[in-house]
Amino acid sequence: MRLRRLTTSAMTLGVMFAVSVLAHAAHAEPPNVEGFWQGDLKVRENLEITIVFHVFATPDGSLAATMDVPMQHVKDFPVDTVSLDEGRLRFEMTAIGAIFEGRFNQDASTIVGQWTQGGNSLPLELKRVENALALPGRPQEPKRPYPYDDEEVTYENNKADIRLFGTLTLPRSTDPAPAVVLITGGGAQDRDETILGHKPYLVLADYLTRRGIAVLRADDRGLEKMRTRSDLAEFLKATSEDFAGDALAGVEYLKTRTEINPKRIGLIGHSEGGLVAALAAVESSDVAFIVLLAAPGQTTEEAHHDQCMFMLQGQGAGDEIINLARTHYERVFDLIRREKDDAAAEAAIRRMEEESFADLTKQEREWIASLEQSMAGNPAVMLTPWLRYLLDYDPKLTLMKVKCPALVLAGSKDIQVPANRHLPHIKTALETGGHGKYTITELPDLNHLFQTCTTGMPSEYGMIEETFSPVAMKIVGDWILEHMTTR
Repeated sequence: MRLRRLTTSAMTLGVMFAVSVLAHAAHAEPPNVEGFWQGDLKVRENLEITIVFHVFATPDGSLAATMDVPMQHVKDFPVDTVSLDEGRLRFEMTAIGAIFEGRFNQDASTIVGQWTQGGNSLPLELKRVENALALPGRPQEPKRPYPYDDEEVTYENNKADIRLFGTLTLPRSTDPAPAVVLITGGGAQDRDETILGHKPYLVLADYLTRRGIAVLRADDRGLEKMRTRSDLAEFLKATSEDFAGDALAGVEYLKTRTEINPKRIGLIGHSEGGLVAALAAVESSDVAFIVLLAAPGQTTEEAHHDQCMFMLQGQGAGDEIINLARTHYERVFDLIRREKDDAAAEAAIRRMEEESFADLTKQEREWIASLEQSMAGNPAVMLTPWLRYLLDYDPKLTLMKVKCPALVLAGSKDIQVPANRHLPHIKTALETGGHGKYTITELPDLNHLFQTCTTGMPSEYGMIEETFSPVAMKIVGDWILEHMTTR
C-alpha cells in the first residue's frame, strides 16, 4: 500500500538539517529585487529540488512574491511575508512552516542564504533568471466538452452515518452500462487521487467512460472538513474496513441509477485501495469484479521493511544502515502492538529513535529522516486506528476468499509496492482459495502510479508528464468489457 504520506500536499520538501549561515556584507543601496530568482535545494545526496521565487511590486509599492516548485508541480504558491532590510531578503511561507533568508552578493545577481523548515536548515543560493521554469505538462488530463455526461453526486454510507461526495461519469448509451467505483490509495485523497499535479483517477475515469463504462469516484471520507479545518482526525479514525464500507455505499448508490446495469458493478482499487476492494468484494456479492492496481500482497510490516530498503538503496545507503532501519522498525511495530496508550507509545518510540540512531553520521541521519516522510515512519501516523488495524491485517487471508473475477496489475519499477514482492503472494492467495477467474500481469517500466518511468523513485513522479500509462488503461478497459459481456 502506499506507505508514503498522510496527504498529497505538494509542498513536502523533506526533512532538512542545520548548516552554517552564509552571510555577505549589506549593500548601502537597496538592490532591485523584482523578478525571478531560482536555486536548487539539496535535500539529500541524490535529490535536489529547484525553487523559483517571483518577486514583484504591489500597487501600493510594497513587495510581494510567489513560489514555484516545478518538481512538485507547484505554481504561484503564496509567500506571506517579503521583507528587504539592509541587503537581507526574507521570505516567509506560513502554510508550510518555511522561511528563506539571505544576502545579496556584490552585483546583486545572487542571494546567498538558508532555507529553514521544521526547525532544520539547508543552504540555498538564488540566482536571478529571466523567466520562471515551465511546469511539466499534463497532456492526458481531459478537457471539456466531454463525449459523455458527468455530474456531481452525493450519497450516504448509512452504516457509518457519513455523506460521501463524488463525480459520476456516464456513457451516452440507451443500454444500462457496466460501472466501476474507484477506491483511492493510502492517505487522505480526493476523488482524482491528485498528486504532484497529476490526477490519475480523472484520467482513468475519462478513458473508461469513453469506452462505455460508467465511473464513480469520490473524495475520501472527511475530506471536505480537512479542506476547511486542516483536520485529519476523522479520516485517521477510519480503518480499511471502514473504507470498504464507503466503497460498498458507492455500489449501492450505482444500483439506484437506471443508467447502470446493477449486475455489472465492479471496484478498482489502487495501492491500499486494492486491499479495500478485496475486503468489499468478500463482504458483498453485489461486486461483480475487482481490479487491483499495485495492491499489497504482503503484510504492512513486511511491505514497510521492503519500502525502507528500496528507498534507502535509491539514496545510496549500504546494507548496514538498511539493517539498522529494519531492526529499529521491528522494535517499533512490536511496541505499537503491545502498548495501547498513544502517549506512552509515542514517548517510547522517540526514546527508541535516540537509542537506535545515536551514532549515525549526518548523511546517515538524512537517510533515516527521509523515512519519516512515509506513513509508517511517522509516529503521529503509526499510532492511529488506521495503521494499528493494518499492522494486524494480512491481505492474503482476504484474497483467499475472493470469488469474483479479478485483474491484478503492477509496475516492474514500483518501489512502494514492488511487483516481485507482492504479486507472488497475491497469486498464491487466489490459488489457495480456489479462484479460477483471475489475471495477474506485471507491466514493464511502470512505477507505483503506473507512469512510464526511469527509476521508479517517488522524486520522479512530478517531473513525468504521463499521468497514467495508456497501455495499462487499455488492459483494464479490455478486461472489464470482456468479463462483463459474458456475465
